[in-house]
Amino acid sequence: MPNLARAILIVVAVFVVAVATTLVVRTRTARVEALGPAPSTADLRIKEVDLEEVTKGVRWRLRAEQALMYEQEGRTNLKNLTVRVFQKDRSWTIVGEEGDLHQKIRTVEVRKNVVITSSDGLRMDTSVIHWDADAQRLWTDEPVTLSRDGSVIQGTAFDMTTDDETATVAGRVRATFTRSRAQ
Repeated sequence: MPNLARAILIVVAVFVVAVATTLVVRTRTARVEALGPAPSTADLRIKEVDLEEVTKGVRWRLRAEQALMYEQEGRTNLKNLTVRVFQKDRSWTIVGEEGDLHQKIRTVEVRKNVVITSSDGLRMDTSVIHWDADAQRLWTDEPVTLSRDGSVIQGTAFDMTTDDETATVAGRVRATFTRSRAQ
């Protein structure tokens, strides 16, 4: 009997050592998932941003859910933003999922599902749009779709200056015009 008890004790001891070794090895090689968003290297994090500025007679207002400021770069990364541009006789609304505000060069870039609408019914869809406050220029080198009253213009780039209100749709352009019912 003592040999049987000793054999059982040895089997139990080997089993305990094997289980303990397995647990130690797995915990050292296990991947740990982050519980929240990745830590940011931003100098400042702000929620609910609301900025307003007047440049050359054009007033614009930027709102965003979140801003991450990077002082050395002079850049602020924005999440879920809306930019309203107010001109004398028209206003524009630019909406996107993310973007960057470059303080030093006074530009704004809006990315991901960008939709621009004007108070006179024009709508533009693209993936990225740039705004240069000094040059009063709005542009993209990405495909665009402009629409108003059933008419649609599609192109591979867009450029507009607000000073003289000239706009260019570039690249391979396709346009479909519909007559309004008032004619």
